[in-house]
Amino acid sequence: MAAVDTFPLLYREVSRSCSCYVETLALVGALYTASKAVTLMKDCCSLIKLHFIPRLVYPGDLVHRYGKWAIISGASEVIPKAYAEELARHGVCIIFITSDSTGLNDTARTISDMHGVEAVLVEADFSHGALTCKPIKDVIKDKEIGFVINCLNLSLEAPRDFHDISESELWQFVNNSISSASLITRLALPGMAERHRGVVVNISSGMCFRPCARKAAFSATTAFFDHFSRALHYEYGHRGVFVQSLRPGSVASSGDVGSIVTGWLFPQPHVYARHALSTLGISHRTTGYWPHTLQLGLLRCVPEWMWVLRERVMCRTT
Repeated sequence: MAAVDTFPLLYREVSRSCSCYVETLALVGALYTASKAVTLMKDCCSLIKLHFIPRLVYPGDLVHRYGKWAIISGASEVIPKAYAEELARHGVCIIFITSDSTGLNDTARTISDMHGVEAVLVEADFSHGALTCKPIKDVIKDKEIGFVINCLNLSLEAPRDFHDISESELWQFVNNSISSASLITRLALPGMAERHRGVVVNISSGMCFRPCARKAAFSATTAFFDHFSRALHYEYGHRGVFVQSLRPGSVASSGDVGSIVTGWLFPQPHVYARHALSTLGISHRTTGYWPHTLQLGLLRCVPEWMWVLRERVMCRTT
């Protein structure tokens, strides 16, 4: 009886009785690992297909594929300016729509002279109501609009308590983001649907997948841009209109040129625009730039409470 009480014998007896459970758990673990490996391989293939292969192939004739003219809304921001230059490089004429034309006259003139395309500037403040659409209608009349690029107003990107934002500032932000994107898209969509070709790109921010403290209006508007794009895709995709939700990460501003801050995670605007344009016709919802896709994938693994804590810490340091 003393031998029965030894640990090796007891261990063998317990192992023999639990062997079926151990084998079952091992099988479940193997299946889980295999599924994760397959998912990782699929994600890698999608990343290569979306961000690398299109850049190896010379882009087709964008004018013939989508249309001659592009409307750029929110053109005072960095990304739409670079996007406009990239479209102009492919022979697309540009219509800039902005609430403040300061500095855009030189941009329009430079694009026109450098690429030999027409560049029109329309000053429209959507906080003035529906009458803002009239000058836009007059400009786009009889023009083949192939591209509508709407960009989120970044004026409220800096962290601030919601009650500290004035009513006039909030009205201006909402009208020149949500209202402008909705109304401009509505003006161009009938012609696109009739010709069965065209592109609508809504540029928001990669933070739209999580709420951000002290950025309530900004993060909510990014979510609107994303859902607006996805809904339009289901509504107009079968009519030949390609709708894309573009959710970039951090992009260097014009004042950061030559700074050590810029790099592969913080690309120059023209670098980002070139990558983003190559995803047209391929992905309806993307960051537009492969390092941002990797960054967003990692952030999705972070629990929401940790994300909120991170945002609070960052807001205190700014």
